[in-house]
Amino acid sequence: MSERTAVVIGAGIAGLAAAGLLSREGHRVTVLEARAETGGRAGTWERDGFRFDTGPSWYLMPEVFEHFFRLMGTDAETELDLVPLAPAYRVYAEGRGDPLDVAAGRAATALFERVEPGAGARLESYLESAREAYELAAGRFLYDTYASASGLLDPALLRRLPRLLPLLARPLASHVRRRFADERLRQILGYPAVFLGSSPYRAPSLYHLMSHLDLAEGVRYPMGGFGTVTAAVERLATAAGARIETDAPVARILTANGAARGVRLADGRELAADLVVSTADLHHTETALLGEGERTYPESWWRRRGPGPGALLVMLGVRGALPQLAHHTLLFTEDWRENFDAIFGRAPRIPRPASMYVCRPSATDPSTSPPGHENLFVLVPVPADPAMGRGGVDRGGDPAVEAAADLAIAQLSRWCGIDDLAERVVVRRTAAPGDFAADLRAWRGGALGLEHTLLQSAMFRPGNASRKVAGLMYAGGSVLPGIGLPMCLISAELVVKRLRGDRSAGPIAEPPRTEAAGGRR
Repeated sequence: MSERTAVVIGAGIAGLAAAGLLSREGHRVTVLEARAETGGRAGTWERDGFRFDTGPSWYLMPEVFEHFFRLMGTDAETELDLVPLAPAYRVYAEGRGDPLDVAAGRAATALFERVEPGAGARLESYLESAREAYELAAGRFLYDTYASASGLLDPALLRRLPRLLPLLARPLASHVRRRFADERLRQILGYPAVFLGSSPYRAPSLYHLMSHLDLAEGVRYPMGGFGTVTAAVERLATAAGARIETDAPVARILTANGAARGVRLADGRELAADLVVSTADLHHTETALLGEGERTYPESWWRRRGPGPGALLVMLGVRGALPQLAHHTLLFTEDWRENFDAIFGRAPRIPRPASMYVCRPSATDPSTSPPGHENLFVLVPVPADPAMGRGGVDRGGDPAVEAAADLAIAQLSRWCGIDDLAERVVVRRTAAPGDFAADLRAWRGGALGLEHTLLQSAMFRPGNASRKVAGLMYAGGSVLPGIGLPMCLISAELVVKRLRGDRSAGPIAEPPRTEAAGGRR
């Protein structure tokens, strides 16, 4: 019997994970990455002793990472150096004076009670509901390929429908507002919708489950940065036999008789394969790499969908200390609805002022900046529109992008009491929706993937297998189960479940523990 061959398009975490899992399934795997480096959205950039993560920076859902590592014959403790963050994050609210430090567990309950008498007990009830919802999602939805309706017809799930349906029918913001009066507490419970590429006014309240992750489980950080996570997955994939080729953009998925037969690269080479797994942006895969009659999701489908937000990224190397900022810091505008309307509404524009996220990894990890300096990563959610332009190094981006970055730095300086922040910047790089569109082929320059609204989640989200081309499968943030590093790991696992014919709603059974397959270098 000849060895099965597979080509994986894209070496982000979904592509690397798919390569590792497929290699362990017995495939001979080649990964083709268009860019010069692996990592995709979860990349890194270094300059003058600073090392920036250019994408994900919150380590949540640790059990998903642990499960993937165990499928690969190892564990997170072997592959990563994880440390808990205390506080989990800091919140500055416009016009509200001193910031709030948010920690997990009883500390969160105490904080809510101090801010709003009676809110501590209500938070405990809220988090119990969030835990139940998260366990339901993990057990019934996240690992389901939806190749059949059997998981949805499970009697245990049907019995929970009376409690589940109201959580699907109203937005997260309404769910929170009914329980808490202080706007800062509402924002703390509503902001996880942004992790899902959405708004608390658009995401269904079932996603209150996200608060279980930060307020109950806590937030961790992999020492060395998030590049160590993708490096670990890459290391395991190559140890399992996968071959990774960079600077290798794919121009076409080759088909014959309705089935995938390999790929053609931009340089004209052709690679034959029994299986093609595209982890590239789904819109790019469907509309650029396939012929019109081969598209499961043609352009007409995309016109009825939402891409989630774009992002203005500002990476700053700063001279001197920044104790005003925690490892994770969130800045919330007073008129939050107006902020999200600017991003998702009928007249999209950059919010001013803007809610934003700031990561200061040098608060935890001195390896991210030279001595006497700090590392800042600023993310401002903006409309997904490549016309905003592209960023650059040392003010080398488009004027509109650099002007927006200046406003973000000024707002951060003013709100957090860092009067001389702009004068202390020694390294600066910006990125914007135009970069996401050009470098990552992201649909409409979106920063994350398809927005998690009700009709773009679970069984309504694009699946992991083409309905038009046999042997063509998908993984990554555009498809099931959704956005974020843990979801991308699960999406790679769903490819394997499809190939196995596994229609269960749960994860693949982990193999017996053997000698670790990788290990930190």
